[in-house]
Amino acid sequence: MSLKYFIIATSLLGLTACQSTTETPMSSKGLALTGTWHIEAIKGQPVIDYSPAQLIFAEEGKLSGNNSCNSFFGKYTLTEDALTLSPAGSTMKACVDALMDQEQRVMSAMPKVVSGQISKGKLLLKDTEGDTQLVLSKI
Repeated sequence: MSLKYFIIATSLLGLTACQSTTETPMSSKGLALTGTWHIEAIKGQPVIDYSPAQLIFAEEGKLSGNNSCNSFFGKYTLTEDALTLSPAGSTMKACVDALMDQEQRVMSAMPKVVSGQISKGKLLLKDTEGDTQLVLSKI
């Protein structure tokens, strides 16, 4: 009987050794930011259903998107150890109060971002404390 348990245990150990982790630390070599990312959550709170909130990472560090109500533009910097988002300006149209509130949360979260990682297919943008500021999914 002990040989049977030994074979089962080594098989299970072999299977777990082959599994990869679901989290990938951010680095300029491994994190492909370029493209459009839908904002799913801001500081742990889900965005409003059908919200147009998104970040667009373009070549040469150009950042743009929609902060829930207005379009914005700016830049981002990705290095081996850090990610910074620097929104520079936005349109100024008025929206319903819920979208305006969400817009403020998006705009206040972006400058706090210092790092990112991919976890379960989502891009998690984190602050200096390691708290997730934004959760994004690739469009």
